[in-house]
Amino acid sequence: MNKNKFQYINREISWLSFNARVLQESADINVPLIERLRFLGIFSNNLDEFFKVRYATVKRIVDAGKTGKSVLGGEKAKDLLEEITNIVINQQTRSLEILGDIEAELETKNIFLINETEISEGQSQFIKNYFLEKVSPVLMTIILNDLTEFPMLNDTAAYLAIKLILKKSDDKTIGKKEKRYALIEIPKEIDRFVVLPKEGDRSYIIMLDDVIRYCLGSVFNMFDYESISAHMIKITRDAELDMDNDLSKSFIEKISSSVEHRKISDPVRFVYDKNIGEDTLTFLKDKMDVEDTDSVIPGGRYHNRRDYMGFPSLGRQDLMYEKILPLPVKGISMEGSLFERIAEKDFLQYTPFQTFSYIIKFLREAALDPKVRNIKITVYRLANNSQVAASLINAVKNGKHVTVQIELQARFDEQANIKYAEQLQAEGVKLIFGVRGLKVHSKICLVEREEGNEIKRYGFLSTGNFNESTAKIYTDYTLFTAHQGILKELNKVFDFFETTYKINKYKHLVVSPHYTKNVFKRLIDKEIRNAKEGKEAFIKIKMNSFTSYKMVDKLYEASQAGVKVQLIIRGICCLVPGVKGMSENIEAISIVDKFLEHPRVFIFGNDGSPKVYISSADWMTRNLDYRVEVGVPIYDQDVKQELLDTFEICWQDNVKARVFSEKQDNAYRENDQKKVRSQFAMYDYYLNKLNS
Repeated sequence: MNKNKFQYINREISWLSFNARVLQESADINVPLIERLRFLGIFSNNLDEFFKVRYATVKRIVDAGKTGKSVLGGEKAKDLLEEITNIVINQQTRSLEILGDIEAELETKNIFLINETEISEGQSQFIKNYFLEKVSPVLMTIILNDLTEFPMLNDTAAYLAIKLILKKSDDKTIGKKEKRYALIEIPKEIDRFVVLPKEGDRSYIIMLDDVIRYCLGSVFNMFDYESISAHMIKITRDAELDMDNDLSKSFIEKISSSVEHRKISDPVRFVYDKNIGEDTLTFLKDKMDVEDTDSVIPGGRYHNRRDYMGFPSLGRQDLMYEKILPLPVKGISMEGSLFERIAEKDFLQYTPFQTFSYIIKFLREAALDPKVRNIKITVYRLANNSQVAASLINAVKNGKHVTVQIELQARFDEQANIKYAEQLQAEGVKLIFGVRGLKVHSKICLVEREEGNEIKRYGFLSTGNFNESTAKIYTDYTLFTAHQGILKELNKVFDFFETTYKINKYKHLVVSPHYTKNVFKRLIDKEIRNAKEGKEAFIKIKMNSFTSYKMVDKLYEASQAGVKVQLIIRGICCLVPGVKGMSENIEAISIVDKFLEHPRVFIFGNDGSPKVYISSADWMTRNLDYRVEVGVPIYDQDVKQELLDTFEICWQDNVKARVFSEKQDNAYRENDQKKVRSQFAMYDYYLNKLNS
């Protein structure tokens, strides 16, 4: 294949393009107003994580004196940092424009966001009381001038940078007024949005930041000042875990220590209110040692806009998405035994269109069933009050042997998983803490049940986490099966967690890091052969992200052989579709809508008898080579047809689908077909199945 400069899209640039699609949702006038604010929050939260992880990684390459071209799709790391900063500045500017538009529209709905200069006489006393009772007791205020060392700022917090100009002159500089600088940390213990008493039909909301601004006089009343100003700043720190090699420490201790180290790791982004005084900005940058390779971004009056994800509903259901009632799976009752039904037939659960409760029901039944001997499960991210964890503890109390492989390095969930690990261990659950050098990202569960004189296995394999909270907003497939061949191999995966030197062979499962890449390459090769022989040949894939250059090249090869390729990629896509001579037979779209698209589905034409897989793995280098992932073939014809149908529904989307192209312009797919909004059509599909 001829190489050209358009062969790959840089993954960081592609990620920023994905976040621009999130920003598009906040600008879409067809999205309910409060949901638009929440999309702004998601955009901001995504950006925070991007700088903590991806920007920090590129910065490390620069700091090491490397170009990074081989791993960055041909871009030099230093040039990429500058390109990222420019894109983010433009996106931030656009996000502020959108926020202004939304606030103006909210006013037409009698919802007013006010600042400290717009407080009425009636609201004044409420705010002063609120500050004294709720805010003042938890306020962290630091006077900076006389400190020998600048305080360590928390990268999950936002700060008001305060400048006081005192009435008296500075003795050291005759004729100049003395300046005092301070920082106030915005308390995280208090809701960012303070709902004020209604006035007639009007609802009023003020930001906590502005409550503090309004009450600055009571904070600094010990100073004789003539003016005071407050502008927001925030920093983002490198969030990579640096593990130490102290053999005397347990794995939990090492992870805990590494998470703690994040609090003092190097800053990679400094965001400030563009209206801040130049003297204040210079003072802060000097004290904080902000470097040239750090991303310095002028922003708006408010930072940490991720808090908009929790914008109050105010009881205004008319300004939010209508809640859907998750549907049952046809023919599977929550009243009877799931094991009996699974023994008869595989079934598929697709959340949030269908209820997550089948997973909880399965685990509860396993915990109580006298014939169940063993339960084995992987844990990556759990809900805050996890029914999954409660079910596993319940099983132990009923004498079951429970084994949990818990991934302590699940990014940003390390602390929560440490807490769960300690809780489960205290209850008698056997814990496995991963595989050296690999993350365990697989989503699998296995139950062993004594039936007569033999052990029969039941289990489920999923594309997403066993988390009842995220299951309400993430779309994910879970296959429930009693296929003994699949489940026997699932047991091999759990054996690998404990005897990592033993590499198992699999007839059914597709397991990373040893086999996933090669299995899918062989399936692509078969489609290439079929195309060359004039047979029907196609590949249909739905994933979160696609960054493996080797797999990109393989699909280019398939395209050039005449294989029709359809890709639905929510996030990063390094492949460039539709380029003549390279990828003209590849189409790729991204769907960003009410729910977060999370499944991984792989469909291969196989000359008229499609092969279908679901998996926990995207086609990213980390998933293919550095994680334990599990994919499973779909043998049940009804389940297979369901996956083919639901892929097709997504592919027909012409409302929320954006088209991938060289331009990276996130153009909406437009055609003269009947309008299909896939997430809404998906719910109708399952509703119709129930009624058919």
